[in-house]
This record gives sequence, C-alpha cells and structure tokens, in this order.
Amino acid sequence: MRAVSHIVTLCLTFGGSITAVFQDNHTTSHSHQECVSFLASPCPYHRFLCSEDNVFENMQESQEVLMPNHLDEVIAAVSVTSKKRIPNKLLQTALFQPPREKLHLCEERAKSYSSSCEYKQAIQELVRCVALTRICYGDSHWKLAEAYVNLAQGYLQLKGLSLQAKQHAEKAKEILANSIENPYHDNTDIFKCSIDLFCTLGKALLSLQKFKEASENLVKAERLSKEMLQCGNIIKEEWVEIQARIKLFFAQLYQGQKRSKEALPYYQKALEYTELTKDERSLECVPVLRELAGVEQALGFHDAAVSHFSRAHLIVLSKNPSPEEAADSAHFIARAAVASGKQDHRDEPGMPLLTIPAPENNPCQYRTLLQWTSMHSVLSSKAGHVTMVRSSFRTWRDMAEQYFQESMTHVKDSEGAGRVKFLSIQDEFCNFLQITGQKERAIMILRESLEAKVGAFGDFSPEVAETYRILGRADLAQGNHIGAHAKLKKVKWEPALI
Repeated sequence: MRAVSHIVTLCLTFGGSITAVFQDNHTTSHSHQECVSFLASPCPYHRFLCSEDNVFENMQESQEVLMPNHLDEVIAAVSVTSKKRIPNKLLQTALFQPPREKLHLCEERAKSYSSSCEYKQAIQELVRCVALTRICYGDSHWKLAEAYVNLAQGYLQLKGLSLQAKQHAEKAKEILANSIENPYHDNTDIFKCSIDLFCTLGKALLSLQKFKEASENLVKAERLSKEMLQCGNIIKEEWVEIQARIKLFFAQLYQGQKRSKEALPYYQKALEYTELTKDERSLECVPVLRELAGVEQALGFHDAAVSHFSRAHLIVLSKNPSPEEAADSAHFIARAAVASGKQDHRDEPGMPLLTIPAPENNPCQYRTLLQWTSMHSVLSSKAGHVTMVRSSFRTWRDMAEQYFQESMTHVKDSEGAGRVKFLSIQDEFCNFLQITGQKERAIMILRESLEAKVGAFGDFSPEVAETYRILGRADLAQGNHIGAHAKLKKVKWEPALI
C-alpha cells in the first residue's frame, strides 16, 4: 500500500490528481487492488510511447518536437514490464520495484539492446531512463541532464535522427544551466556530463550542416577536457578517449565543408587515439580507417587509401562478419584499387603501399594477408607489423578484380537485399572490365545477369534499362541490327512507362 501511496504522491507532485490518474466517473477513492489493476493495464500513453517510431520519426519530417509531460513520464516509468501476460505476483513485484532499481535495470537493458543492434528497444529503454531519473532525482539534477544526453546519443548513433538528438541535448543543456548543486560537492561528474553534452550537440549540429554552431560546441568540449586533465579531474587515458571522439568530429566537420586538407590531420589523430584506447584490431577503428581513406582519395593519395581500406578489411574479417559486411569491406578495396589505377604515377615499381598489423591466429586474416603478399614483395616484418611494396606493373588491375570477385562471392547465394547488392557489385565489375579492355567478358556477364535483374529490380527499372542499353550497343557494334533495335527500343519505352 505504501508503494501505491508513493506513486499517488508523485502524481500529485507533478501537478496531477488522484482522480486524474485513477479516473472514475463515480468515485474519487480507490482500493489497493484497483490501483494495481490500473497500473497493470496497458495505458494509452504507454502504447503510444512504445509504438514504432511514432512521435520521434514524425519530428524529422515536420521539424516539430513533442515532449511528454511529467505525468506521462511517470506512467511510462512504471510500465517497464513486458506486454506479455505474466503471473500477478511477478507483475506486482515489477510494478512496485523501487525506482532506482528500475532505473539501473533500464540502463542495463539499453546497453544490452544497443550492443545487439536492437535499436528500437534500446531507444525505448533510454526514454524510460529519462522518466525514472526524473522520479529519482527531480527536475534540476545533473543526472537528469545525463539521461537526456544518453537519449540524444541514442537517437544520433542508433537511428541517425539528428533533429531529435539536438532537441534532447538542448534540454540537457537547459537542465545543467539551472541545476542546483552543493558548492562543496565534487563536480567531476558534472564536467564529464558537460563534455558528453557538447560532443553530442556538436555532432547533431554537424549532421544538420550547422557547421559554425557545431564547431563552437566541439571547441568547448576540447577546452573543458584539457582543463580537467590539467586539474587532475581525469586521468590521461580518459582524456585520450575523449580526444578520439573530438578529433573525429572535427575531422568530419572539415570534411563536411569539403576542406579535406584540414580534415586529414584530425582523422590521423583520431585513428591514433582510437588505437591507443581500443586496440588497433578493434572494430571501432574500422569507420575511422574508412573515413580517413576517403579523405586520402579526395586528396589523390590513392596508395594510402588502399592501405587503410585493407587494414579495415583485415579487422572486419577477424570479427566473424555477416556476408553483407564482408562484401562491403572487400568492395571498398576494389573501388580504391580502381581509383589507384587512374592516377598518373600508379605503377611506379617499389612504391611503398601497405603497412598492417600482423594477423593473429585467424584463418581469414592469414588468407587475406597471403593474397596481398602474392602481389607484393614483403619489405619488412617487425614490431607486429608487415610492410609491403608493389611488385607488379598490373597490380591495381589484379587487386581490383580480386576484391570485386571476393565481394561478389560473399553475397552470391543471398536472397533479397543481398541479391540486389550482388547484382549492383556485378554491374560495377562489368564497368571495370570494359575500362580495362575486357568488353567481351563484360557483355557475357551482363547477358547472363539480365533475367536475375528483371526479377530483382523489375522490367522497367534503371538497372535493367542500362543493361539493355549496353547490350544493344554491343549488338550494334557486331552488326546485329535486329537485336540492337529490340534492346534499344525497350530502353526507349522504359521512361515513358515509368
């Protein structure tokens, strides 16, 4: 009964009334059993909160943000249990669990769902964390700001919803500005929360292409982290971890403005710090390596780009990837090799190409490394790294074909999206074959793939139209005017039918 009184008191505190919460047209007082029945029932707001991307995804389209009121948060917080029917005793135990225990449980669930890529459930738990934190600590505590920052990070990292992330980060900023803390209290946690806030808000603004505001927030995060290190509030390892994020965001900031030269040193620093904190074979290094390689390609440093894409590929293969992930990783190298072949100095023998960590006892890593050494001469092998140089005039062509084939092999037998990916990579491979003078081979592959493309993309899709166009031109070049006319006629009708 005390737990019910506690919930009723909370509702009164947040501006509600008992009749507003336990609404009945004829009575104003209710028994313990009625209260339990009400809380156990799936309230409309809880269904609304847990429906798929209802409010928050609509915000991205309408540019409007709807925030639940305090009473809604209380109801959401006590509705942590599953919608499945469970025994009454277990239900009561879950309902009347102390709020701080529920908060800890929701935080653990959010981490678990995030790590297993169950993003919808992770966001729901983060929303509940906000409601429970308000119950536990009140409206003006820095812990509530931290909960909003975590929710903002969830929307930004798990769903890529920048507008929602910005809204929640600004709410956290408002709470921190108005928070009431003991002046003699250690403020280290508040400063750490502020750094997370500035980084998250900076990243959200960057995604919204508000570069000036993003830069201002990142500068604040960098300055605050430096001051905390100097004052001994954080250790060097924590500072390095913070710097890895800040340097990466600065790199993305400059690259978003097409300032690749300024972005390059920040990407290099971000990679260095990430390797120090996470290990150079960690999956966290993969996106940094790929973005760094993309900047190097933009600046014309194609060999360095191939090197970093290859390092990322070795890491991905060592982590038991899905067929789609492995295909994408190999595809990056194939594209980089093609770009490398287009530069003027692409085939200078003896040019250093690749330095990678020596593989551990992993068959996939050894196989990939052996494929590389079959086309390159090993220059040195020391300190856990292998350095190789070019050894063949046609290396870029061999490399591109090898990784196109590897990429297609991973998704060759897939269905659905995997099949579409296979056909898209195959089209790119055929384009590569035509560039390198292997037109007959490319035409043969395209003829064989036509039926599969019609099944995957549809008769009047751009992919099928482009295939008909290439095959029609090939027939025309061979003097097959009837076949060429039939194929090119289909290309002509395709836009009209669409």
